[in-house]
Amino acid sequence: MRNWLAASAILLLPGAITGIAVAQTGTPQITITPSAKQKVITGSPERFTGSVRVQSLFDPTDPSRTSGGAVTFQPGARSAWHTHPLGQILIVTDGEGWLQQWGGPVQVMRKGDVVWIPPGVKHWHGATPTTTMTHIVVQENLNGIAVNWLEQVTNEQYRLGKWTTK
Repeated sequence: MRNWLAASAILLLPGAITGIAVAQTGTPQITITPSAKQKVITGSPERFTGSVRVQSLFDPTDPSRTSGGAVTFQPGARSAWHTHPLGQILIVTDGEGWLQQWGGPVQVMRKGDVVWIPPGVKHWHGATPTTTMTHIVVQENLNGIAVNWLEQVTNEQYRLGKWTTK
């Protein structure tokens, strides 16, 4: 009896798989974007200070408004002040960095940390003066805008941040 059930399952398996594939024909398909096809750019001097590498991981695909990227900051590199209309999530994947909300102290981010930045909060983030830092960024677009870029973080603001973390 047991052998007959095993043989029946093997005989039915190809038909079952074919039936599933047929049932999904015409539905949206899962896509894979190989890393070799993901855009990598140098961070714009209007948006960053220092050496920054920005890798676009994914753009919004209707109906989703979510986009994501991987950003690597070399020592001393940082973003300009900016806000996000629907907030932002940072997932630190390597190194140690700094994050500061306007008017607040600098906070340290380390590998494995997850940071939630609420909508409209003015902030900057980047590497410390002596370490690199990479984070994944996930954010939503509102009317096609994910980031509102503001003024640069001055060297004085960045140096003051260093003193507040001791």
